[in-house]
Amino acid sequence: MLIQITDLWKTYPMGNVEIQALKGVNMEIAESEFVSIAGPSGSGKTTLLNIIGLIDSFNRGCLTINGITIKDQNRQELTRLRREFIGFVFQSFNLLPVLNVFENVELPLTIAKKGGSKAERRDRVNYLLEEVGLADRRKHIPAELSGGQQQRVAIARALVTSPRIVIADEPTANLDSDTGGKVLKLMKEINHAEKTTFIFSTHDPEIWKMADHIVFLYDGKIKSEERQ
Repeated sequence: MLIQITDLWKTYPMGNVEIQALKGVNMEIAESEFVSIAGPSGSGKTTLLNIIGLIDSFNRGCLTINGITIKDQNRQELTRLRREFIGFVFQSFNLLPVLNVFENVELPLTIAKKGGSKAERRDRVNYLLEEVGLADRRKHIPAELSGGQQQRVAIARALVTSPRIVIADEPTANLDSDTGGKVLKLMKEINHAEKTTFIFSTHDPEIWKMADHIVFLYDGKIKSEERQ
């Protein structure tokens, strides 16, 4: 199993009280699954994604990724795991406005010092821009793109280092329904083509239909779970 979560608890301090964001979550995610974390606002979706993405810590329980027990890793090791295993697609896109499309997608390869030679990095970026339908926009800056196009750049950037896992927190929240549907369809196609495990959050029932594994969160607990 690629990801295993056992009795996971997360508490945030808020003034003199503690907010329990996750309450004993148990779940497993297999390699190449297309997973939707569903539930209303405040149910713990983002907290769970941040913990799986090694952005946030947890108070109790166990998380293993690819057989690695996360609690046993120091900060440097967690940074390495995040860089090697995980890509992120944010709802706000998080593209650098001064870089063009090609440069935004290439940036993670440069930071991680991955991708081989300059020519090999160029080929990988160009391949992904073809995949997301933006090969003709490679020299455009983000301000010259629509919201849907920017999100497709963000997906290409998340995939450029060939991560095992891509995490997307409400990836269609800032898009109209038609564009959002196209973005999710693209993610599904890449999920099949590259065998990448996608884990995304949404509260849109129409999007749930695209997932092969749906986890319904409510008040920090798993209310139900379905595999299709």
